[in-house]
Amino acid sequence: MAERVVIIGSGPAGHTAAIYTGRAGLRPLVIEGFSAGGPAGGQLMATTEVENFPGFPEGVTGPALMERMRAQSEKCGARFRAEDVDKADLSSRPFKLWLGDEVVEARSLIIATGATARRLNLPSEPRLWNRGISACAVCDGALPVFRNRVLVVVGGGDTAMEEALYLTNFASKVLLVHRRGEFRASKAMQQRVIGNPKIMVLWNSAVVDAVGETGLRGVIIRHLPDGKERTVEAAGLFYAIGHTPNTAIFKGQIELDETGYIITKERSTRTSVEGVFAAGDVQDKVYRQAISAAGTGCMAALDCERWLSAQE
Repeated sequence: MAERVVIIGSGPAGHTAAIYTGRAGLRPLVIEGFSAGGPAGGQLMATTEVENFPGFPEGVTGPALMERMRAQSEKCGARFRAEDVDKADLSSRPFKLWLGDEVVEARSLIIATGATARRLNLPSEPRLWNRGISACAVCDGALPVFRNRVLVVVGGGDTAMEEALYLTNFASKVLLVHRRGEFRASKAMQQRVIGNPKIMVLWNSAVVDAVGETGLRGVIIRHLPDGKERTVEAAGLFYAIGHTPNTAIFKGQIELDETGYIITKERSTRTSVEGVFAAGDVQDKVYRQAISAAGTGCMAALDCERWLSAQE
């Protein structure tokens, strides 16, 4: 028999959807993922300290937060498969999902597969990720280790501008490194950045590596026109070069925007395919926070429950 609700993804959006659909008696099947798009639990599994999720005044590690969410999902009736969805067919209901050679059928589907932050793939990245290197200034920038220190942001779009401006609340100085001689960001954002005395723009430059053993101590920057390199003392390096939504298996089957994010209908989590809902970073390229992902997980569960009720 087809599952009533299948949730793909096990980050804050997926688990919140599981909690709500579980409490509604729908016994959701959560396909947690295994390796595609990152580990089960989402981006928080690679986050050492979370200080901005409500209910944890002392902070909590990302893995600990996800462990508690999973336990709550299970308590509410969710079931789990620690596998990747290799292929999906959304052309008719029940929807078909391939987990290896096995096909799982679903009467309704909540997609919460998230997005993967683009990286520079520096030699030091495996050692210093979340030990000074981060892809989310809003998530990590307020941590004590970054306060009153020099911080580096890489990028040239609106996100890079926003993150650099945000970090000026905590840093002694922000270095904004951009490969070109002009920004891609909107003129208004450029003016705010260039007019901020705490931000220094390093044009035509690229970060080629970072230094530090157990924590980041500096960043190696290459001036591209002449190839000269220098090491700048810094406590943090923040990537603002975009995210890739984990939607490859849905291309051509569901409406996506030009960058691959799932398009949801206004003020809902409904997608272009009836019975399919999307939550979290897979449909959100603006906020990208654990709490906003959880909120849309709740919305998707309620939308899904109401849709199923109308069908039955």
